[in-house]
Amino acid sequence: MTAEEHSIIGGLGSAVAEVVSEKCPVPVLRVGVKDTFGESGKPNELLEKYGLTSKDIVNKVKKALELKK
Repeated sequence: MTAEEHSIIGGLGSAVAEVVSEKCPVPVLRVGVKDTFGESGKPNELLEKYGLTSKDIVNKVKKALELKK
């Protein structure tokens, strides 16, 4: 799982997915801003809007681990 506070397209998650797919094919879950136009605002408000707070990320990791069972 990768987490980034910008678009998941072409970001860290994409780079990790490329390497992992060639070396050790496993699912890669990316947490970040989906395909949308950027916007300005207070950092904490934007993190909340896009589900990128630490609490949101922890919940997404837990959900991914539950699906793996």
